[in-house]
Amino acid sequence: MYSPPALPPPPEGLPDLRYDEKVAHLATEYWPYARTGGLGEAVRGIARYQAESGAAKVVFMPLYKSVRAAFPDVTPAGEPFSVTVAGRHETARVYYNPTGLDNPRVLFIEHDGYFGRDGIYGDAHGDYADNHIRFAFLCRAALEWLPRVSPSETILHAHDWHTALASVYLRTQLVGDRYYDDVATVLTVHNAGYQGHYGPNVINELGLDWSLYHPERMEWYGKTNILKGGLVYSDMVTTVSPTHARELRTRSGGFGLHDSFSGLHDRFVGILNGIDYSIWDPAKDPFIDCCFGSDSLERKGACKDALQRGFGLPAAPDVPLFGMTARLAEQKGFDILLKTEMFSKFDAQWVFVGEGDKRYEDALRRLTVQYPHRVAATFHFTEEREHRLLAGADFLLMPSQYEPCGLTQMRAQRYGALPVVRRVGGLADTVEDRITGFLFDEYAPWALEEAVRYAIEFYRIRADREKMVREAMSRDFSWWPIVQRYHDVYQRAVAVRAAARAGGA
Repeated sequence: MYSPPALPPPPEGLPDLRYDEKVAHLATEYWPYARTGGLGEAVRGIARYQAESGAAKVVFMPLYKSVRAAFPDVTPAGEPFSVTVAGRHETARVYYNPTGLDNPRVLFIEHDGYFGRDGIYGDAHGDYADNHIRFAFLCRAALEWLPRVSPSETILHAHDWHTALASVYLRTQLVGDRYYDDVATVLTVHNAGYQGHYGPNVINELGLDWSLYHPERMEWYGKTNILKGGLVYSDMVTTVSPTHARELRTRSGGFGLHDSFSGLHDRFVGILNGIDYSIWDPAKDPFIDCCFGSDSLERKGACKDALQRGFGLPAAPDVPLFGMTARLAEQKGFDILLKTEMFSKFDAQWVFVGEGDKRYEDALRRLTVQYPHRVAATFHFTEEREHRLLAGADFLLMPSQYEPCGLTQMRAQRYGALPVVRRVGGLADTVEDRITGFLFDEYAPWALEEAVRYAIEFYRIRADREKMVREAMSRDFSWWPIVQRYHDVYQRAVAVRAAARAGGA
């Protein structure tokens, strides 16, 4: 049975936050119930630490088939109720986990036709064609249930395009209802590369007035853009790092929505994600072979030895080991990585852990055959493998094409694996070049190869390397300071909502 570890206490000097408002999160992923990438872990981190401050009251998410299988004791929280989207009358029911271990409480919205499928977003053939309808139903059902769990002073915090329609419905279909008019909204964009693009007629399928198909609302280059609607109708918008917030305001980095992000002005801010120190702590990690800290780095050598042996690589303590744990996707930089010559040129070892695009899996598998004493890979990701990789690696590779925030480079520093990353998004905000890791700029094979070459040269100077490792391990990436930043955003959202109401908007 899943039992979350106790949270570490807030650091000294951080104000004791006590919220007057109550926060309800709305997301399609929440760890440990559903996760395909960093979204589920980030939402869980924000909500769980907020709950300790009395803020986050509830998290709404779908009751997926996989959730039922892994948590068969989920229990109805009430009777079935009707949800209407575009004249379609559907039945929803809310469930919860009766173990009492969730804080805040997680409420699962049931609809077997929409969520009782094998995949969260799609299957082997691609994304489900009716994702817009599935998540529209999720938003309307959550809004219908919201007054029962948070009757006053409510902030609805939605995550990514899948839940952006909640703000749209609040300010269009539900406008004039006193309770819903008072609900302040925050939308966090975790990955703007996914926006929910559909044809014009989707406006009707979502039950929205045709006037919303307009360049200043939801029309986008001849399509309906659901994320854009969320940007327009939310009181505040955040993304997951300050650098990425600047990137999204540019033509080259805004994924076609740079004008929308820029038009938000001070209603759009970047706040870094954090990592949960109750889970990511090398001093007491149950997954790794030998626990260690910055004052006992010699123990990290035992983790490296176990990693090498576990992946069939020679046990070579003096050979630098680079690890990479990521989705096998273009975004993560595999195109430039696979075009480098570093696997043949450098005396180093490489371990890859990830799942995703078959073409990258095939390419990595070929490397393991070509360089069996240097390259190893597994294409079955598990939490334990990620912990063991970071504990044993000397360096972490993240040559991302773009990276809104990134969590792995924070975990890597905590575990003494120095990141070699591209200077984009949250990577630029969390890794200091030549101080806690190594950065490069151009998205090109030669630039990555040059950064790796420098890291290997640096590795040979043990005193300098250990100094950098200790500096990296000392960095604070915990959620507590981030909770404070979100508190400020919520206060601003409440003020924006009050001003809008006073002005009749």
